[in-house]
This record gives sequence, structure tokens and C-alpha cells, in this order.
Amino acid sequence: MGPVSEPFIKRRDPAPPGSIPDVLAMFVNEVRFYREVAPVVGVRVPACLTAQEDHGSTLLELENLSDWTEGADPAPAARLLAGMHTRWAGQAAARWPWLRAPEAASDLVGKLFDATWPAVASRPECSPAARALGERLVGHVPDVERTAAMAGPETLVHGDASARNMRTSATGEVALLDWEDVGRGPGVADLAWFLVSSVDPGDWDTTIDGYGGSTGLRDTLPSASVQAFLSFSGEPRDSEQALSWVARIEAAARRLA
Repeated sequence: MGPVSEPFIKRRDPAPPGSIPDVLAMFVNEVRFYREVAPVVGVRVPACLTAQEDHGSTLLELENLSDWTEGADPAPAARLLAGMHTRWAGQAAARWPWLRAPEAASDLVGKLFDATWPAVASRPECSPAARALGERLVGHVPDVERTAAMAGPETLVHGDASARNMRTSATGEVALLDWEDVGRGPGVADLAWFLVSSVDPGDWDTTIDGYGGSTGLRDTLPSASVQAFLSFSGEPRDSEQALSWVARIEAAARRLA
């Protein structure tokens, strides 16, 4: 037997009052996830050794998966998400009433997007197709969030199902990490964010097939694109990461045309 890895320690101070993490109770909800949901969730997550919360401060001691490969092949990852969504369809909200609603912070996100957009639109990497989509979203984020919330049957959602929050073992097992955004809503919202955040546009069709189809995807892509533009805004100019965000936003725009 090889050496046992030290646990991964995740400490959070209370979120600033009025911030998105505060409004969504993100840090506390991750503790609740590991206490209540993880034991029965039905997908691979890090084993939890400690899950504590004290007046908004949180402490998690988790299985260290640093020797697993970051990310996951898109189609198997989509199948994993689909299995979780099917398992908890129509049950998640009743079993865990504290799960956040899908549009819980839509007003705050809308104000952030509208304030960020002028700088995003002026960046040279922001292509005409991406810019046109962004212009359609300005002033309408709460509306697109409400539309996304009704895109399919309500279930348990990860909330940030990007490749950076996935790990793949040497045997091909996929684990989902970072459950701060856990909530309830249509499962296809996880698929939309996975596509826009992580999947090369050339692999979108096979990823959607892995999930089991695109029902509701058109209603969730605008919401996912809002988050994509905000993520793009934080990338260095002309970086590979920035250009990749634009390519995926363009793929979303083509499907919304």
C-alpha cells in the first residue's frame, strides 16, 4: 500500500454580507451537502472526514484527489450528470428544502453582468457573434434566469459542473468536486454550463448525446452564457483561455440563432 495522502482542507470565513456567496449561502450549503447529500448522491465525490459550520465559518476535510487527472472526457461526464439528475428528479427539493432555487441571485448577477459588459464588449477578442449575444443579455439577466429555471423537471444540480470541478482516476472513474453551488433546478442547466465552460464546440454534439438529448438546452444556454462572459472578463487579454471562452460563447450563439 502506498502512502496515504493528507486530507484536502477547505476553510471559509463568513461570506461578506450581501455578496453572491452570502445570498446563496454557498459555503454553508457545501457543508450541508457533505453532511446530508453526499452519502446518498449516487455519484463519486470526495469522501468527507469533517464538515463543520459555525456562524457562517466553515471547515471541510475531504479526501485528497490530487493524484487524479483534472477534468473528464465530455461524453462520460455528461452521462454521469444525467444519471444524477435522473436519480433525484422530483425529489431533491422535498428531501433537502435548503437547496437554493435556480434564480436565487438573478438580480445580483444581472447587476454584475450589466456593469461588466461595457469592458467585455470593448475587448478585441470579443467577436461580433459573441458581442451580439451579449448585447441581447444586457438588462435581461433576471428574465433569462427565470426561463432557465423552467427548462425541465426540477432535480439536484451541481451548479458549477465545469471540467475544473471534475477529476478522473487512473481507471476512468469520474468524481465531482466543489459543491458550493449545489441547488435544485432543471438538470439541463448543468449540461449547458458544462458545454459553455469546458467542452470544445466540436464535441458538443457527442456530449449532448451522452447526456441523452438537448431538451431544454436552448432555454438554459443564455443563462450559461451570462456566466461565461463574466468568466471571460477575468482572463488576460489575448490569452488562450480568453479565446476559448469566446469560441464556446460563439457555439452557444449559433444554437440560439
